[in-house]
Amino acid sequence: MAAATIRCMATTGQAVGGRGDARLTEQGIYNAALRLIDADGIGALSMRKLAALLGVNPMSLYHHVPNKAALLRGVKNLVAAQFQPPVDGGSWQEQLHRFAKDFRALAHRHPNLIVHSLASPDFIEPEDPFWTGLIDILSRAGLPPTQVAPIGAVLSSLFSGFLLAESNGTLGRLAAMQPSAPGSGAPSNADMDGADSFQFAVQTLIAGLEARLP
Repeated sequence: MAAATIRCMATTGQAVGGRGDARLTEQGIYNAALRLIDADGIGALSMRKLAALLGVNPMSLYHHVPNKAALLRGVKNLVAAQFQPPVDGGSWQEQLHRFAKDFRALAHRHPNLIVHSLASPDFIEPEDPFWTGLIDILSRAGLPPTQVAPIGAVLSSLFSGFLLAESNGTLGRLAAMQPSAPGSGAPSNADMDGADSFQFAVQTLIAGLEARLP
């Protein structure tokens, strides 16, 4: 996206002195930072580079975000808010499958941010749509109330671990380690891509949950 377009999206109102400093908004800064991360990775993000992209004085950013850590938290929250759990009908199994598929799709839209965020212990917050949506699905599945949050934590960890392994190449590398015994009947690596592997993982998790239901 052109820098001029990003500057426009990060500001509102009237400019002062021909610059965008007076028009900056916190939301606009997060949007611009996300685009920078998507294009060049977390390592490319700095307050100075972001200010240059927006065409403002670097110090003006600090009126909205105190430091880079706060900037990254804001970007993470921005992406988290993009996730919308399924609200339509269907069985809890169907909803959990769509939930997981949509979460993977969001991760693929912002892989640089997701890989960085997965290393943080507060990657998923209690108020995040991901967590509240997952808890709602598990509750409607009929799990005992005392098991909903612990099982939600396990599923969150498994989803996150899969996405990390997929993004850093571990999944593909392990999938290529086929048995060498003749006639083993093992599928080739081409038989199962990332989407197929994720679907298999989700189906396995759903089967495990079904076995725990009273």
